[in-house]
Amino acid sequence: MSIHSTAAQFATLAAEGGEHSGNHESLSPYLTGGGALFALLLLLWITTRFNRDR
Repeated sequence: MSIHSTAAQFATLAAEGGEHSGNHESLSPYLTGGGALFALLLLLWITTRFNRDR
């Protein structure tokens, strides 16, 4: 397999993948961002609980 034929196959795969928008209908950006924010704030709270000076 030559580099040229491999590149051509990758270009074909990329063109086929470009037909879809890439976003799933059930994924809301606000829900995803809110969930990530909640997870980070929870980790921050846990870290500050363990990092108290005694």
